[in-house]
Amino acid sequence: SIENFNLLFALMQYISLSVCNLCVCLGSSGWSPSPRDRQPWMQIDLGRKYRIVAIATQGTFNSYDWVTKYTLLYGDRPDAWTPYVMRGGNMTLPGNWNYYQVKRNVFHYAFTAKHLRFLPMGWNTENGGKIGVRLEVYGCPYGRAKENTDGDDMVAYSFPGGRMRTLQDHYALNFKTLEKDGVLLYSEGLQGDSIMLELKTGRLYLHISLGSSTVHNTNGMTTMRVGNLLDTQHWHYVTIKRNGREVNFTLDSQTERAVLNGEFNYLDLDKQIYVGGVIEKDTPHLPGKINFRGCMENVFINGINIIYKTKYQEPDVRLAPKKVLFRPNNYLQVPGFFRRNRLAVKFKFRSWDYTGLLMFTRFADELGSLELGLSEGQVNITLTQRDNKRLRFAAGYRLNDGFWHTVDLAAKDNLLTITIDEDESSPLKITNPFQVKTGDRYFFGGCPKTNNTARCVTKLARFHGCMQQIFIDDEPVDIDVMLQRKWGRYTELLLGTCAITDRCVCTPNPCEHEGRCIQSWNDFLCICNSTGYKGEVCHNSVYRESCEAYRLNGKYWSGNYTIDPDLSGPLKPFTVYCKMKMNRAWTIIEHNRIDSTKVTGSSVDRPYIGDLQYVNASWDEVTALANTSLYCEQWIEFSCYKSRLLNTPHGRPYTYWIGRHNESHDYWGGSFPESGKCGCAINQTCTDSKFWCNCDADYRQWYADKGYVMFRDHLPVRRVVIGDTNRTGSEAHFSVGPLRCYGDRSIWNTIAITKPTYLTFPTFRPGNSADITFHFRTYRTNGVFLENSDDHLRNFIRIELNSTTEVIFIFMVGDGIRNVTLRTPKALNDNEWHYVEAEINAKMARLKVDFFPPAIHKFPGQTYINMQFTQPLLVGAANHTLRPFLGCLRGLRMNGVPVDLEGKVDERNGIRRNCTGACLNASIPCRNGGQCIDGYASYTCDCNNTAFDGYYCHLDIGAYFDVGAWLRYDIRKEPIPDDAWWANFWIEPHWHNFTLGYNTTTDDIEFSFSTQQTPAVLLYISSFHKDYIAVLLKKDGTLSLRYRLGLLTHKFQLTNRNLADGFPHFVNITRHNYTVWTQVGDIDYDIQRHNSPGLVGCISGVRYNIFAPLKAYFRPNVTNPPVTTQGYVVESNCGAFPPVLGYVPWEDDPWFTGLCKTTLLSMHLFSCSFQFEVAKHLIVTVSLMLLFLILYGMYIYLYRYKGSYHTNEPKNLESPSSARPLTETLRKEKKSLPEIQEEAPSE
Repeated sequence: SIENFNLLFALMQYISLSVCNLCVCLGSSGWSPSPRDRQPWMQIDLGRKYRIVAIATQGTFNSYDWVTKYTLLYGDRPDAWTPYVMRGGNMTLPGNWNYYQVKRNVFHYAFTAKHLRFLPMGWNTENGGKIGVRLEVYGCPYGRAKENTDGDDMVAYSFPGGRMRTLQDHYALNFKTLEKDGVLLYSEGLQGDSIMLELKTGRLYLHISLGSSTVHNTNGMTTMRVGNLLDTQHWHYVTIKRNGREVNFTLDSQTERAVLNGEFNYLDLDKQIYVGGVIEKDTPHLPGKINFRGCMENVFINGINIIYKTKYQEPDVRLAPKKVLFRPNNYLQVPGFFRRNRLAVKFKFRSWDYTGLLMFTRFADELGSLELGLSEGQVNITLTQRDNKRLRFAAGYRLNDGFWHTVDLAAKDNLLTITIDEDESSPLKITNPFQVKTGDRYFFGGCPKTNNTARCVTKLARFHGCMQQIFIDDEPVDIDVMLQRKWGRYTELLLGTCAITDRCVCTPNPCEHEGRCIQSWNDFLCICNSTGYKGEVCHNSVYRESCEAYRLNGKYWSGNYTIDPDLSGPLKPFTVYCKMKMNRAWTIIEHNRIDSTKVTGSSVDRPYIGDLQYVNASWDEVTALANTSLYCEQWIEFSCYKSRLLNTPHGRPYTYWIGRHNESHDYWGGSFPESGKCGCAINQTCTDSKFWCNCDADYRQWYADKGYVMFRDHLPVRRVVIGDTNRTGSEAHFSVGPLRCYGDRSIWNTIAITKPTYLTFPTFRPGNSADITFHFRTYRTNGVFLENSDDHLRNFIRIELNSTTEVIFIFMVGDGIRNVTLRTPKALNDNEWHYVEAEINAKMARLKVDFFPPAIHKFPGQTYINMQFTQPLLVGAANHTLRPFLGCLRGLRMNGVPVDLEGKVDERNGIRRNCTGACLNASIPCRNGGQCIDGYASYTCDCNNTAFDGYYCHLDIGAYFDVGAWLRYDIRKEPIPDDAWWANFWIEPHWHNFTLGYNTTTDDIEFSFSTQQTPAVLLYISSFHKDYIAVLLKKDGTLSLRYRLGLLTHKFQLTNRNLADGFPHFVNITRHNYTVWTQVGDIDYDIQRHNSPGLVGCISGVRYNIFAPLKAYFRPNVTNPPVTTQGYVVESNCGAFPPVLGYVPWEDDPWFTGLCKTTLLSMHLFSCSFQFEVAKHLIVTVSLMLLFLILYGMYIYLYRYKGSYHTNEPKNLESPSSARPLTETLRKEKKSLPEIQEEAPSE
């Protein structure tokens, strides 16, 4: 049987045939179009040309689907087809009569093709049968030597010894053309022998003569004719075999045989044989014949490959005479015959440009001038008379198509005639009154910039293209002779060549995704309308890759959207339904099996196969969507009446479904992958507990098994195979829900690189254009994002962060090292996500970062891009870990294809999943609410919004206050005017929470203190409206909190014990949902009585919301901090309170100066040079002191928590990272604070 169909082309050798066998293998179920398709066909791209000799077909596996007859089309382009014709002229090939037997058709003539199209003409319709086929194609790779001729080219092969005399000949060639006439081969001898192969009115003629006899009055010329309608741009294969007077003339599958006229058996040819026509100095073509215009390949003359010899410029081949190539800023000046009454100019030109000067001459005796110009594809003639009166008219159509065109102009008094492309049946004639007297100079292509004595004046641009066969007044212009004798002048011309290039038929086409290519002399333009793509070469998709991408870009309403899962990749965009939710977007694709399908008469050997045809999308496109989605599900339901499903628990499944990769799955909706169960077995709700599916109980009543299939790697469902409905009364119904997916794995595919390393991926093979997109975040100032190169770094691309504000796209892809640099006005190493998009094609290289304007480097015309990389793609560094990148990368796509970064996670080498750096498992977390700043290989702590200092925000900042001393911190110098407050309030009701630098609806107060003096005001915060917050130490040493909000004063007793004991105490106060206008200022009289003689002691770690007054005073970060002091206030660590999470060990403290430094103990100086005994005693002494400190610390620790219960306990520490808690072990259980009772009013 024929193998599975996945468009995999394999070469195999069959011993029974003396040819190679090209096998196009098709799946166990093959190709089966939708029954609704009225004109189905299957097209195969072989990737290169093959000589095809046979085809074999087979029906769809285990079904009623097979094709009974079909037509096969072939061609070397996907838009030009030739049908295979059987003997007798029939184009319909016989097919199959059942699904399992193979029908093989051996072609009676071999043909060459790159593309095949299979058209079903009849198929089985019994028992619900439809089109279904698996096929194999047999053939050999086809090598070729090719030559393009345009009617003005030819190859002349010179015979060895100057002549060729043969009894037997074998000529062979292939050709294709759009022209109905043209000479392909020609040669002649002096004795009347000749051979000519020509196209005439679309038919192929062979004229051959072995010689004529005047004595016997014998004409030896014989003409043979084959074929018809050969001007269709399809390849045709010609063979001429001669043995004496017997000739076989073959075109494709048609062979004509003849016996030549005359009496001679030898063919005597002199000098040479012409291929493509005859072009000599005095003979531009054979009389009454035109030269061939089209393509020829594999031209063999008695075993000699003429095209091969031409390609390598061997000395026995000769090409057509020289041409003139006009370049920018060019002109050609040739002499003419002066003061003649008749002017005649004839030449050939070819160009892609829309405009350009073809010819200019000024008449003698100031009679005016004549100008021929190319404009919008036409030849414009401008005749200027003596009085500056101008006659303008045009001839021709679409003459800027790159082909050779002939212009033949003749003028005399009152008559001008112009003929385009030698179409003498319709010349353009102008009969206006004017005079003609020829001048002495003619200019072609442009006018000279200097020494313009002939006053060549034109408004047209210079001509870009080629010219040849120039005639002035019926005399040919020999460029070589003219220049040798210095009769003419020229600038910037290339003689003897026509270097015009057709960029739009390059392989591959420069315009991607079926964009339309138009071109000029040195450039091309891609028209991307209606393709779904944009850009210089139609490379970039205009659509988003998923519904999730639309949601993230602000599309919040459900509806039909067009998505392109592979963006610039080969898959086409398609339309889906996006169901937008608050936190996700569902992508929904329907198909033809949503409604219930009835199945009867199927068995395991001949099952029913229900294929799913998804709406608006091919199988590859739906698969790409599922592959990039975060989650997918599909409902599947099987209703049964005496029809078994999975045949559980231990039998062979009767029914199964096929998903991605054409894999069969024997589990049903609602269960787990490869469990062999239905959902009822998981839920323990099956009708019969002995079976794992309801339908496996095989009852004569209706049951159903249904549920969601949710394993994304198996979805989407491609077909359902049902095999147990052939028993009496058996019946089943099945349905499959739409494919539903959400999320986009490519968007959130994220890693963090925390060590100098790189990730390796398969070599990037972009073709002629590439685009690369990704997001990054880092604190580093430089690093290489990715690089791909060849073995010697002569061909590479690289994207890197060059500085804090500079991203560079560096490449060497054909013309030295180039780069595109984008500079941003803000730093990119701010640990925020930034988006990078780089693109390169034959037109330009572009680099874009975030929403900043892109940096573009445009290439000159005719730039060749060669991105042939051989090394693996490196992500995170250049080769040999040069300039490594440390930070996070996500969403990397190369030419639209997502790169699985998370698949390369390796914690040992510093590659982590998600964006997690050194802050995740920091050896010492940032203390006291300090923010962890991730350097990915290391980290720092930002203590700006804390009242602490130090590398880990672990150093307390305190102050000792003497009698009468105080410190004031001014939040605002003056109140906000009411009109300004109300004006901003109506714009944004909560504006003051942000613009003032503090939050007026929440108070967060914390500090430590130690004193033995009472009473005292520890902290006082007031507003312009006499509102205040005060923390008081009363006479009995208890702590009191007082609020005044408006007219009411609230008093709270915080502790009931004496805190004026000289030990440190920690206070934390939090308030919500009140409004207080705050400023540190004068103390209310009711508070002043508690402040005499004032605090004598130490306060540290003072923080009110984001303000830290003591830190602002002792560690100012501005020139004039808003702090005022009175009395003796000096910095002190107070010994007030130990760090919340313990002290920093010296081995982890980057500020520790080391053990081998000097240490002052008891006013004695010890150094590291002490003898061992001294060091030993020192270690013992230090150990005892450490033991004492540990015991003291435990006492303080326990005492602190004992007192915290009676006061307000400290808040839970905020995570040192702004993103998430650093580690679970550092989280404190959040305890509800004890409710504070308000003091009695009498106090």
